[in-house]
Amino acid sequence: MTTAAPGISRDRVTIRFAGDSGDGMQLTGTQFTTTSAMIGNDVSTFPDFPAEIRAPAGTLPGVSGFQIQFGSVNIRTPGDAPDVLVAMNPAALKVNLHDLPDGATILVNEDSFSESNLKKAGYASNPLEDGTLKAFRVVKQPITTLTREALKEIGIDSGSKDRCKNLFALGVMYWLYDRPLEPTLEWLSTKFKKKPLLVEANHIALKAGFHFADTTEVFTSHYQVPAATHLPAGEYRQVMGNEALALGLTTAAQKAGLPLFYGSYPITPASDVLHHLSQHKHLDVRTFQAEDEMAAVCASIGAAFGGAMAVTGTSGPGVALKAEAIGLAVMIELPLIIVNVQRAGPSTGMPTKTEQADLLQVMFGRNGESPCGVVAPATPGECFTLAIEACRLALTHMVPVFILTDGYLANGAEPWLLPNPDDIPEIKVNFITEGNGPDGVLNGYQHDPETLARPWAIPGTPGLEHRIGGLEKWDVTGHISYDPENHHHMCKLRAEKIERMVVPDAELIGPEEGELLVVSWGGTYGAVLTAAEELRLAGKEITVCHLRYINPFPKNLEATLRKFKKVIVPELNLGQLCMMIRAKFMVDAISYPKVHGRPFQVAELVAKFSEVLSD
Repeated sequence: MTTAAPGISRDRVTIRFAGDSGDGMQLTGTQFTTTSAMIGNDVSTFPDFPAEIRAPAGTLPGVSGFQIQFGSVNIRTPGDAPDVLVAMNPAALKVNLHDLPDGATILVNEDSFSESNLKKAGYASNPLEDGTLKAFRVVKQPITTLTREALKEIGIDSGSKDRCKNLFALGVMYWLYDRPLEPTLEWLSTKFKKKPLLVEANHIALKAGFHFADTTEVFTSHYQVPAATHLPAGEYRQVMGNEALALGLTTAAQKAGLPLFYGSYPITPASDVLHHLSQHKHLDVRTFQAEDEMAAVCASIGAAFGGAMAVTGTSGPGVALKAEAIGLAVMIELPLIIVNVQRAGPSTGMPTKTEQADLLQVMFGRNGESPCGVVAPATPGECFTLAIEACRLALTHMVPVFILTDGYLANGAEPWLLPNPDDIPEIKVNFITEGNGPDGVLNGYQHDPETLARPWAIPGTPGLEHRIGGLEKWDVTGHISYDPENHHHMCKLRAEKIERMVVPDAELIGPEEGELLVVSWGGTYGAVLTAAEELRLAGKEITVCHLRYINPFPKNLEATLRKFKKVIVPELNLGQLCMMIRAKFMVDAISYPKVHGRPFQVAELVAKFSEVLSD
């Protein structure tokens, strides 16, 4: 394998690749991530890209970035601040410069620092020459020129040659951090197998960057990051949240012995769930790209009526459009999974930026008393586990269940230990096959005394013809009812369905009682846990309770909250979970909100938790 000579050892490193949205930064970061995972590093990533398909070249809104933290230790976040910034143009430098600590390394493509590009980025003078970067270690190289020189004998146009410059930069980073070239060379051969000249050009550019760094002494040293030793033994693969979610939904349907139907309308950042599921037709997965959000959810409800494992997926704006139909699913008591990959709002908001601001929407954003189950994965890999859990809850209790992820989890990646399929329990599904009422008629709303699930009668089953709809139902018979007492009873019954869900107790990471309890949920897990560990190592008394089940809450949550003097809730919204906790448990929880469209940094959490502890 092509690797560098031994260098300085590091236990973790954070790199950010940044450039124009046409510079291939997502591809570059993904390949660095894949290679690092293959050689045994623990990794966590944060892709950050514009909402526009092609923002104006060279401008600040057009900057695309990809950050990865990799290491031999437990990596839970993409890192607060990059050790290395690869900036392919002035706009990429300007957008990311404020995130760099003093002493960070900046590799810049000085070819792109033309007068016009500097003007587009809002620079009055060239930052490579005016002292702007004096606090950093700057490596200025004509990456575009070097790439063209390496490819001068290849018979492709100049534009195609210039598009290879990201591979040249990747080769430099592979040398600097002792990464092998072979995984990326093999990937390029597969990716462009129908275009052999592009395969050759990208291979040459990658190798040229590696050997340039090795032979020109531009870098005085390079680094080694050993394989992680804390990961349990087993077979791993790199997985992103949306992909893990698709795999989990497919697995749940297989374990339930049901076909999977996924009705969706394309929306960032949920579209990849549809893309991944469409590849599993051989596993009885049917994907339906509808003409709008309402059609998608209504088709999924129809699939549930027909006996399928029914799922619909979207982001916050789509949940708003699906609201009436989700209420229908609550009324007719059918199992339905609603995937909400949250993004920054309101309205169109910032489509490619992450947020956790749809919690109250999925809890209460429908007319009438219309409760749904709500689960929230903590990591990209957990999207697999919680997808199966959501399906189990929906099928057991015959209710809609939301899976709340977010853009950070959906597009982030981590090493995922492949589960043994035999270790995943079967999901029991009972279709009623004969009448359960007097004279063999179907009592469609005769609820199970334990789970409160109503019978699931498949259309076409002899003798079980029945109607469903949005009007209130008589308990037991399912006939239309306007009786006030029955309506009160049925509203309470539908709420009780959710409360009877069997979910694990809330787990505590740290002392079981004491000074400060941090209650978190969703994608904040890695940053919160890392910050708490830093403070405990400094002698502080702090505990983390990370919630994966939000409706219902774990049964032990109230007792847990009351064991601590202070409770703080950090979340990427303006305090929605904190509001729920204060309202339900009358606990004087402290809200720590953030709505920047970016995940929490460990340092800001450490500062806030320290402030609360010393207050």
